[in-house]
Amino acid sequence: MNTPDHAARRTELRAGYRALAEVLPAHMKGFAELHRAAVADGALPRSIKELMALAIGICVPCSGCVTLHVHDALRAGASPEQVHETIGLAVLMGGGPAATTAVTALEALEQFSPGASAAPNN
Repeated sequence: MNTPDHAARRTELRAGYRALAEVLPAHMKGFAELHRAAVADGALPRSIKELMALAIGICVPCSGCVTLHVHDALRAGASPEQVHETIGLAVLMGGGPAATTAVTALEALEQFSPGASAAPNN
């Protein structure tokens, strides 16, 4: 199996969002505002919201979402153990397709966790 470089994939996705913003400025501005509002600390802390987004990304399945939300969950203070439990819950809810995408989430966690070559705040 060829393990993706999640730090590089995150960089590619962010560059892609910037390219989209050049051709669809109103759309991407709205999406960015929605994203900031949706994950902002509130009754649920940002870390929990990022874990929820990760679970949905696994169930959908969306490997890019997994890369982005594993990174952002760790950056928001989620522990690797919390990411593990989120992956388990997503497999429960999403079945076989989610189990396949859960592998991607585990790889991203290993790469973004403290001590890995790509730190969570990269």
